Amino acid sequence: MKVSHRWIAAALLLGAAPVNAQMRALNDPVVAHADAEALFTSSDPKLHANKQVALKIVKELLEANHWDRAPLYLTDRYIQHNPVAGSGLKGVMHYFINVAKRQPTPIPEKMKTPVVSVQAEGDFVTVSFVREVPYADDPSKTYTTTWFDMWRFVDGKADEHWDPATLPPAPAPKPATSTTPAAPAPIPAG
Repeated sequence: MKVSHRWIAAALLLGAAPVNAQMRALNDPVVAHADAEALFTSSDPKLHANKQVALKIVKELLEANHWDRAPLYLTDRYIQHNPVAGSGLKGVMHYFINVAKRQPTPIPEKMKTPVVSVQAEGDFVTVSFVREVPYADDPSKTYTTTWFDMWRFVDGKADEHWDPATLPPAPAPKPATSTTPAAPAPIPAG
């Protein structure tokens, strides 16, 4: 069977497409909406109310660190799916106040956090943010990607939360030293 050079070239180009698309993605910055607070509105009264509470969570709690105001926006049972912070209103407040040691700053008149989009449906509100990350091989340079927070609302307060957070990587094992016993040698077979 004779294979055309055109087919080989096409296959090679198609095989390289994901790499080229990925490279372009690193070069195209994620852009925040010009008026982020306008995204936290809806003509549907329930969605509008939930979006407004999400706005207050972002602006007053996450941005300005007024965690003393958390009871206004989070339920007592607040289920936290972020593996770093505990569940429950008290657990979340403890994490941000005592563990992360967030200090309150003045609540801004307009939110400064760069938001890409806000979607609401049913009891859920999802906020997508611009996230700037340093390159691993050159931390002096950064690229943008996104982060999201999603809340489920019950009676006007956030009752459950999701985001893409993961646990920090495990520390690398320490090399054996003269005071650390080495692992036993394997027993030879047979």
